[in-house]
This record gives sequence, structure tokens and C-alpha cells, in this order.
Amino acid sequence: MRPHGEGGAVVGLLTEKHGRHAGYVHGAQSTKKRGLLEAGTLVAVDWKSRVSDQLGSMTLEQESGLPHGVLDDPLKLGALLSACSLCDAALPEREGHAGLFHGFKTMMEMMDGEIWMAAYIFWEISLLKELGFGLDLTKCAAGGDVTQLAYVSPKSGRAVSLHAAGPYKERLLELPAFLKPGGGAYESEEIYKGLRMTGHFLEHWVFAHHTKGVPEARLRFEARYEKSLSDTTKAASGL
Repeated sequence: MRPHGEGGAVVGLLTEKHGRHAGYVHGAQSTKKRGLLEAGTLVAVDWKSRVSDQLGSMTLEQESGLPHGVLDDPLKLGALLSACSLCDAALPEREGHAGLFHGFKTMMEMMDGEIWMAAYIFWEISLLKELGFGLDLTKCAAGGDVTQLAYVSPKSGRAVSLHAAGPYKERLLELPAFLKPGGGAYESEEIYKGLRMTGHFLEHWVFAHHTKGVPEARLRFEARYEKSLSDTTKAASGL
């Protein structure tokens, strides 16, 4: 939401059939509508404009609010703001992405569960695919054993087996256990590997030619998760 005019704002939405779509909302800065316009709120929208390519105006009606506890959890709130900022910065306006929309809804619904962070990473992978940057994590790029996949090529986005990586493994990204063909644990260290992996491709593929680069909200989220992981490790070791 960007304040505009006297009390109004230009509001950006991720819609089911029309992708990222903006519109003007009257009275958006009022106390009554502030909660309605929280990032992550699911709304029904009535958009009107005299000409189809103009900004137009929006009337919103809330269908559901944020999952319980999101505003009180820095990591969950960071994930939500990160996902919203990625949509706002990366998606072309008014280009349909129904799968990404439903994936976003699923991710939000899973924030009440234990594996919500994995859901977030799966959503970023789907975002990369929607933008034409699909990862291939199902087989080894060098023809190695698919049961031993351990890395991802930072250039091609294809998985690499432990044996095929050989002396080049230091140049590769680590593949999280839960993204391997046979599945694996959703441990904190594996989640962080996933964040680093998708973060690399967001930076070098999606936002490589964007003036502002990866959105600040995404960078803050990864840094916050890294700090929480470090704090947990120190607490476990008694430091």
C-alpha cells in the first residue's frame, strides 16, 4: 500500500485470475480500513475503471484475516512480508498466475503448522518456475545416482549427486534434505539451506537486472532466520 492523495492509497493485490493488480482505495488510511489492508489479508475485490489500462478504483471486502499469531512471530511476519514484496517486485502487472495465488493461500494456511518454513521455500520455488526459472531437483545434472543428490548447480539450477560433485562441491549450493527425491527432515539447518538456495536464484536470475535488486524484506527475512538459527545453536551448546 502506497499513500496517495487525501487519505487514499494505491493498493497492490495478488489476484487469482489477473495476477498482480493495483487500484486506488478511497479512505485507505482511515482506522477502519487499516486492518483490511494488512499484508496477507484475503479480500474480495470490485475493481472499476473507465478505461481498462487505467489504475481504476477498488472496493474491498475482507474474507479472512491473517493466521493466528503471525503478527506476534517475527519470523512468520518476516516470511509474509518477504513473499508480498517478491510478488510486488517480480510479477508483471495483470498477468495471470493462478497457481502462485493458490500456493500463497496454502502457505498462509500452513503457518499454524510445524513445517510452515518448508511451505515458504516451496512457494519461492514455484515463484521461480512461474517466472521461467524452474529448478530441476529430480535427477543429477552429470548423470549420477539420484539417491545421492546433495548439491545444486548455481548456474543451471540442476541437482548434482555427491559423487559427481567431486572437487567442485565448494562451488555448489547445498540441496536441503526435504527437497531430495526421497524426502527428508524439515530441520532448521535444512530450512536455512533452502533459503540460501532460493535466495541465490532470486538474486542471480530474477533480480539480476533489477535496479534495486532483491527486495529488502526478503534479505531481512533470511538474515533474521540465520540469526535465530545461530541463537538456537548457541543456546543448545550453552554459550
